[in-house]
Amino acid sequence: MEMKYPLSGLRVVDLTWIVAGPQSTRILADLGAEVIKVEYAESSDYIRRAPPFADDQPGPNRSGFFNNLNRNKYGITLNIGHPDGMDLLKQLLTVSDVLIENFSSRVLDRWGLDYESQRRYRPDIVYVSLSGFGHNGRHRDYTTWGPTAQALSGLTFMSGLPGELPAGWGYSFLDHTAGYYGAMAVLMALHHRNRTGEGQWVDISQVETGIVMTGPTLLDFTANGRPYRRSSNPPGNHSINPSVAPHNSYQCAGDDQWCVISVFNDDEWRVLCDVMGMPGLLGDPRFTVNQSRVENQNALDKIIMGWTIQHEAQQVMEMLQKAGIAAGKVQTSGDKIERDPQLRARGFFPTVAHPEIGVYEYEGFPAHFSAAGAELFRSSPMLGQHNDNVFQDLLGVPDVEYARMSEEAVF
Repeated sequence: MEMKYPLSGLRVVDLTWIVAGPQSTRILADLGAEVIKVEYAESSDYIRRAPPFADDQPGPNRSGFFNNLNRNKYGITLNIGHPDGMDLLKQLLTVSDVLIENFSSRVLDRWGLDYESQRRYRPDIVYVSLSGFGHNGRHRDYTTWGPTAQALSGLTFMSGLPGELPAGWGYSFLDHTAGYYGAMAVLMALHHRNRTGEGQWVDISQVETGIVMTGPTLLDFTANGRPYRRSSNPPGNHSINPSVAPHNSYQCAGDDQWCVISVFNDDEWRVLCDVMGMPGLLGDPRFTVNQSRVENQNALDKIIMGWTIQHEAQQVMEMLQKAGIAAGKVQTSGDKIERDPQLRARGFFPTVAHPEIGVYEYEGFPAHFSAAGAELFRSSPMLGQHNDNVFQDLLGVPDVEYARMSEEAVF
C-alpha cells in the first residue's frame, strides 16, 4: 500500500469478533493500516451469520453487519488448536505492530498469547485487550454483551420514558463506544512507542467506557447526594435539567415525521415566532422570557406542534435554519441514504465491489483530511480470502508445506 494514508505501513493482527473489537480495527483499517482479521473456519465471527443479508439470502459472506464492520481488512482462517496454526500466528505477530483482541480476560492466557509472552517475540508490540470488565478485579471473568455492559455502566437506568421500563440506548450502543476507545488507545500507544520505542499492554473495560458518559449524574450524587431518578425523565427531547425552551421533537406532516427545534435565547424566540407567523406569542406572559417558557413548555410545545404538523419535516428544518434557528429533521435510514443532500455533497456513502454480493454503498469516514486521510478501498474479506497472501507471500510458507497444512485443516 502506498504511504498515502495516516496509518500506512502499520500492520495489525485482529483477533476480534462481534462488534466492539471489529469497530476498533475498522477505524484503523479506514486510516490505512494493514489489518489482518484472523478467524477459525469452523467457528467464524458470529456476525457473519447476523442479518441483514444482501438480497435477503443468508451466507457467511453476505451479512451487511459483518461487511460494514470489516471493510478494508484482509481475512485469514487459522486453527490455532493445531501446532502449526499456533506457530503461524506467532510468526505473524513477530512482523506486526499491533495485536488487538476482545475475548474474555483469560482466553488468550490459556492460548499462551498473553502480553508477557508476546513481548518476547516482539518487544515493542502494542497489545490491546478490550473486555467487559478489564483483566483484573472480581468480575474479570464475567461475560458481557453490549446490553449487559450498558446496564452495569448505568446508562440503561438513565434512559427510558417516565413510567416505562429502562430502555437502553440501542442494542449495541456501548459496543461501538468501546470500539472507539479501542482505536483511540491504539493511536495513543503508538504515539508513545514513536517517542520512546516502548510497546505496551492496554487493558480496556467496556463497562468503564459507558461510565465515563455518566459524569454529570455521578457529580450530582457525589456533590449533592442526589441519586438519578429515571421517573423524572422528561418526555420527548426535553432536557433533564431544563434551561431553554422550546427544546423538543415536534411532529410534522406525513407518517411519523418529526423535527427537533432548539431555541436558546430571547432573540431566537422572536425569530421563531416570526417564521411561524405568530407574533402574538411575544406578548403572551407565559412565553416572554426563557424562564417563563421553561415553566410553560408543555403548553408551548402544543402551540409549536400545531404549526409544524402543517409542514414537512425537511421544510421546517430549512425554514428555521435559514432564519438562524437550530433545527434538524429526525431522519430515517431512507432519508439519510436517499434524500440527504448534505451527506451526498460530502461523499459520505462510497461504494466498493464485494466478490460475492457485488457493489454496495457503505458509510464513510466522518472526518475529511486535507492531506493523508481515510478511504474505502477494499470490501470486507470473504472467509479465508487472503490465506495465500498472508501465509505464502508474507510469511513465506513453501508450496509443499502450504498444501500439507491445508490437508491437515491448519487454515
